[in-house]
Parts: sequence; structure tokens; C-alpha cells
Amino acid sequence: MDGVGSFGAGRAGAEFDLISFIQQPQTILRILAWIFSMVVFGSIINEGYVNVGSEILHCVFNKNNDACNYGITIGLIAFLACIFFFVLDMKFQQISSVKDRKKAVLLEIGFSGLWTFLWFVSFCFLVNQWQRTRPDDLPMNQGADAARAAIAFSFFSIFTWAGLTVRAVQKYLLGTDMSLFTTEHVDGNQPIQPFPTIPATEPTDAYQSPPFTEKPDPNAPTYQVPIY
Repeated sequence: MDGVGSFGAGRAGAEFDLISFIQQPQTILRILAWIFSMVVFGSIINEGYVNVGSEILHCVFNKNNDACNYGITIGLIAFLACIFFFVLDMKFQQISSVKDRKKAVLLEIGFSGLWTFLWFVSFCFLVNQWQRTRPDDLPMNQGADAARAAIAFSFFSIFTWAGLTVRAVQKYLLGTDMSLFTTEHVDGNQPIQPFPTIPATEPTDAYQSPPFTEKPDPNAPTYQVPIY
């Protein structure tokens, strides 16, 4: 993984480098996934419906509107999700809380993994319906190019989203370097300053020796108290 620190990013608050960000494999995969999803739902919306002998529009995939609706829905959500995660990638290094970074990475793993599976379903579904489409349903091969484009880019999307899932898992496995964060960054709370410790008992011997003490003279006469 590129970058060091918490979940593949450097120290929180570091300056954002646009050139390095664009050159990251994750950013390249994100842009490709964004373009592929736009091609899928754009092709179906523009040329995925035809009318044969009537004013009613039918889906080019075996007249199955569910096939067209599925491709449009998956592609449109993927298109919007790419924008969301692209912005999140740009702001990721500015996230100071380790817990928030972990949540963002887990969200990316879950969504990318799910959409990898949904793109696989989309590819299989569209291929199946396209194989069942009769030539009579598409006079002059109307809408065929759009159908093939949707199928092809659904297939390409499987690998781009799978790559994004792998990159997100790698970020999660990197974990975090706790030395890059203070206590405030880790748990989101203000650091608590400890109180100074006070000794339980006061020292009994404050001086090395008692002050102003004289040693008794053994030869001096003993003073006795007079008896009255």
C-alpha cells in the first residue's frame, strides 16, 4: 500500500498532494468504475428501449423491463457512490479520529464487495436476456449496440469493483500506527491531565541532624536540685 500510518494514510492534518492522489491505483480504479457505470446506465436509458409496431417502449433485453431497470439502477447507484468515495478518499487523511477512519474503510469494503457481486449478477442477467432476444424484436438491429455496451461494461465493472475491494481490505489490514495520534485523536475526547501526586505521609526526619544541639561534657559537675 502507498502511504504509511493509520489505514494507509499519513499523519492527520498533513498537506493534500493532488498529483500523488491521482497516481494512486485506488484513484485510477475509482475513475474507471465511475466511467463504466455511466456507460451502462447511459446506454440503457438512451437506446435500451425500442417500440415495435406500437407506441409502447420495450426493453431491448428480451422485452424484459426488469433487465433494463436492474442495469439502470445498479449503474446509477454505482455512479453516485464513486463520487462519494472519491470525495471520501480526498478527505480521508484529514480525518483525525482512528475510529472514524476505521468506519470509513469498513464502509468501503462492504459497499465495494456488494457491488462487485451485483455487477456479476447484472452481467449474467443481461447476457441471459440478450441471448433470448429474437431478431424480430429488434428490427434493423435497433438498440443492439447499446445492449452490447451495457453487457461489456458490466463485465468490466466486476473487475474494477473487485480491485477496489482488495485495495480497501489492504488498507484495513494495515491497521494503524498509534504513534501518529494523540489521545484526543484516538477516542475523540479531550486528553485528561493527571493530578500531581501527594505523598501519603510527611517525612518524619526533616533534617540530617537536630539543629543547635550540643554534645554533653562528661567532666562537667552534675547539677542537683536543692531540697528545701
